[in-house]
Amino acid sequence: MCNMYSMVSNKEAIRAFANFLRVTPEMDNLPAIPGIYANGWAPIIRATDDGSRELARVRWGLPTPPERQSGNADRGVTNLRKLFVWKDYLEPLNRRCVVPVTSFCEPDQVSGSNKLHWFALDDSRPLFFFAGAWIPKYKSVRLVKAGETEDDLFAFMTTKANAEVGAVHDKAMPVILRTPEEIERWFTIPYAQIAKGMQLPLPDGSLKIVNIGPRQDGGPAPLEEAPAPSQAELF
Repeated sequence: MCNMYSMVSNKEAIRAFANFLRVTPEMDNLPAIPGIYANGWAPIIRATDDGSRELARVRWGLPTPPERQSGNADRGVTNLRKLFVWKDYLEPLNRRCVVPVTSFCEPDQVSGSNKLHWFALDDSRPLFFFAGAWIPKYKSVRLVKAGETEDDLFAFMTTKANAEVGAVHDKAMPVILRTPEEIERWFTIPYAQIAKGMQLPLPDGSLKIVNIGPRQDGGPAPLEEAPAPSQAELF
């Protein structure tokens, strides 16, 4: 269950991978973001109704199914595991998205310490992507103090953990795309083929722990340590 990640790459590198055509106004200047948190805002590359792609700033967390909601606000579901629950979001090709990432965080639930572990492809934090879905203009109360808002929302798929993630967090890991070809496939694969064709963990040995403890990961320098965030996932 990934509820924190980092994106410290740049727009040019994202464009080279994900082949987007447009940039929404709020993404004209894309900063490095060492800490992206559940119910916050993040860059995604989303499919659009005309078949093109655009880089946009979208809120993290698809609507919680009504039978699972509690309290006065819906902070959203960040990770999607049971595909049949999310078929209406994942089936339309114009609701697919990919999420640029340089590292992601999992709390150590295997030992019970909950110490935050950051995973990347290697120490240089090269760019990769999560496979996800998005929806436009959804009205809900995300924070009680803010009242009802209308937001574009996204979330990304998870799958079983590989060896590296499983040693820390054995429940799940994000579905990770590492090449432009995998991104093209995600934007075009039929829904019926997702489970066997793309909802798969990375091979063992593909990830490295690059930071332990801090609540952000902007690079190898240590940052302030903080407790693990609350998890938000529907299985």
